[in-house]
Amino acid sequence: MDVRNLDAVTPFITKDGSEIRELLAHRNSVIRNQSLAEARLPVGAATQEHLHRCTEEIYFITHGRGRMRVEGVEREVRPGDAIAIPPGQRHKLWNTGDETLRLLCCCAPAYEHDDTVITEPDGPPAGAEVEVR
Repeated sequence: MDVRNLDAVTPFITKDGSEIRELLAHRNSVIRNQSLAEARLPVGAATQEHLHRCTEEIYFITHGRGRMRVEGVEREVRPGDAIAIPPGQRHKLWNTGDETLRLLCCCAPAYEHDDTVITEPDGPPAGAEVEVR
């Protein structure tokens, strides 16, 4: 049985600028076809808009508030919201709240830097102040 505690997982930065703690994936468990990670965005931060060629994602907001954009459609998100992101769809997430935005990210197949395509190369890096309209 593979059990990972979030507090014991070393974070890394994804290609889009998110801070990720990968809980279960082929890199650290018997799981082979998907991954589960927690992502964190500081207050005022945003990911760079990106897409995944092969991977579908589910975001589940656990803490904080934000704005999610998928293929040009934007919506406010809060704890308890689950967001479906099919492969090939451009997406971006802003932290619009007053605390760190935390979310679970489920990816199938598992997250890989090579599957991520940045679609706004001149966008602000994660951690930068972002004005959401």
